[in-house]
Amino acid sequence: MLAGVELGGTKCVCVLATPDGEILAEERVDTLAPEVTLPQIKAVLGRWFGAGRPIGGLGIASFGPVDVDRASPRWGHIGQTPKPGWAGIAVAQELGDGLCVPVTLDTDVNGAALAELRWGAAAGLQDFAYVTIGTGVGVGLIVGGKPIAGFGHSELGHMRVARVAGDTWEGSCPYHGDCVEGLAAGPAIIARSGMRASLIALDDPIWHLVGHAIAQMLHNIVLTATPRRIFLGGGVITAQPQLFPIIRRELQASLNGYVSSAELDRIEEYVVPPSLGTRAGPLGPIALAAASVPRSLLQVVPAA
Repeated sequence: MLAGVELGGTKCVCVLATPDGEILAEERVDTLAPEVTLPQIKAVLGRWFGAGRPIGGLGIASFGPVDVDRASPRWGHIGQTPKPGWAGIAVAQELGDGLCVPVTLDTDVNGAALAELRWGAAAGLQDFAYVTIGTGVGVGLIVGGKPIAGFGHSELGHMRVARVAGDTWEGSCPYHGDCVEGLAAGPAIIARSGMRASLIALDDPIWHLVGHAIAQMLHNIVLTATPRRIFLGGGVITAQPQLFPIIRRELQASLNGYVSSAELDRIEEYVVPPSLGTRAGPLGPIALAAASVPRSLLQVVPAA
């Protein structure tokens, strides 16, 4: 079996699963102050590991920024997050302490991308982008079957993009103002309109502004990573599926025929929803854990 923890902005999900993605147990913990949330997660893991179950690894898929560089002395630490109290917390060390199994850490969106690669719509693809538009804007950029990484993970949701002509709204990102997250994430939509995304009319002009910002980000992703497919998910997209045709149209208009590929010629098959839905998040840390355990040790254990 494999254990996983998805650290989210509002909730954390602890998962026990088989290597083929069958979830055997799942428990949720509210994301509050780390001194409250982390002991609750450790208690769940302690019960699972203490019950004599054959658990071979722990995966942690965390909100960012988080240090994912194994060579860094700050590996496993949360970065400059706006979440009160979490900056600098060593989540990998805290959660893995005493378990005596390999601990793998990456971002929540990279974990979800790898879950789609292993069990979902990205199966068979080695190069793709997994984009979530929700509380924030995250991008899991998979190249050669692995998330791209250098000194850290990518933060494509914070790129600055060309604005719709005449739109001078300052954006809501506390760091960059009108980056993609500051223009298209759930909090940005609330700040601009005064309403949650799910309550705004389908034909409201705000959706053109949101779709344009997302398409501008995809324009840059297409030109830098040339992914074979782009998956769009997250709460905003789920609540407003009419964004898909807007984003596809705006992406094609922005590229303006410069890039020629069979994938882009079939834009309805290129920018698409993922298939795991709400399971992508909880299965993300399981996919991370599976990648760290030798295949010879990954034997499927049937549910009790």
